[in-house]
Amino acid sequence: MENQVLIPHLFRTEFSKIIAVLCNRFGILHIETAEDIASETFLLALETWSFKGIPANHTAWLYTVAKNKAINHLKRNQLFSAKIATELKYSVTVKTEIEIDLSEKNIKDSQLQMLFAICHPSISTEAQIGLALRILCGFGIDEIATALLTNKETINKRLLRAKEKIRKENIQLELPSNDEVGKILETVLTTLYLLFNEGYYSESHDAVLRKDLCLEAMRLRSMLTEFEQTNKPAVNALLSLMCFHSSRFEARKDQYGALILYDEQLADQWKQSLIAKGSMLLNQATRGTQISRYHIEACIAYWYTQKKDTHEKWESILKLYNQLLSVADSPIASLNRLYAFSKVNGKEKAIAEAEKLQLPDNQYYYALLGYLYTGINNTTAKRHFQKTLKLAKTEADKTTILKRLENLV
Repeated sequence: MENQVLIPHLFRTEFSKIIAVLCNRFGILHIETAEDIASETFLLALETWSFKGIPANHTAWLYTVAKNKAINHLKRNQLFSAKIATELKYSVTVKTEIEIDLSEKNIKDSQLQMLFAICHPSISTEAQIGLALRILCGFGIDEIATALLTNKETINKRLLRAKEKIRKENIQLELPSNDEVGKILETVLTTLYLLFNEGYYSESHDAVLRKDLCLEAMRLRSMLTEFEQTNKPAVNALLSLMCFHSSRFEARKDQYGALILYDEQLADQWKQSLIAKGSMLLNQATRGTQISRYHIEACIAYWYTQKKDTHEKWESILKLYNQLLSVADSPIASLNRLYAFSKVNGKEKAIAEAEKLQLPDNQYYYALLGYLYTGINNTTAKRHFQKTLKLAKTEADKTTILKRLENLV
């Protein structure tokens, strides 16, 4: 594997591990120092490997370089402290042995602690997602800007404000206590849920589905099961939801990258192993006493993985959407409910319900009306699809709507 491929891959997998361990050693208040050391490590790899070749154990090479750079940084600080102490005539102990633990266990522990620190309630949701992508997923600033549909300057400002908040609130890199875990876990799950959604339906112009974001959200969520206090039913329900959605990845877009709507997906392309895993996790999630929005959404996603287009399927989905709206109301959930409503009660009744919503700036509202009017009044359906086209933000959406318009007679 050439440097151009290997180093970006290693950056994605190892950058976050190095930062988490260094923050654990330095303290999260010094997160920028940890980032600098990690970045310098990869820069040296790019320079060295281009001339000397890629080492046999490239991960161990990176860890060794990062460890040495971190030790040198700490030694410089110790020497500086000792010099100041001498000038001010007070004593200071200089440690001769400095440990940087890059063992697998410490890496996992440090990343889990970092996840909780990043999702501290005092940090805004947007900043949490940005920090998660940068610090825990190894995304570059350009990648984060693309994923979150903004520019580098905005991302840099968000990250800067988040780091200032970490310093101001004196947020520690530690696992929460039993009393704190509930509130912080809810924030963590919200962040991972939003991160997955960013990938599952991407509004970037070149990708309708960002698998990398979805897989990172699933990886980070899996870390929570390694900590007894956070291995809760809602955690399993969220991963169940992610598994069900991920099972249909390959069926959701065509060879040109355009979105394939549910009715047109080939069920043979759905990944049965992920459906089975989602079902297992959903069963585990039912062992608690509380039902979260993730439980309900996972149940809905389960029914969408059932191939047969039966009345029982759509009636079950409709009931679940009714339950979801009582817990977490949103325009998207309302529109998705009406799709199921149309399957149970017919398009004409669904049209009457849909027109009560009045969402004039929502492209999915007009897309739903276009679908509902198709076959009933194609002229009206065409008018709604044309409104959808004007509001569409991505090339994938525009391509999908244009196909709908072409099929109308």
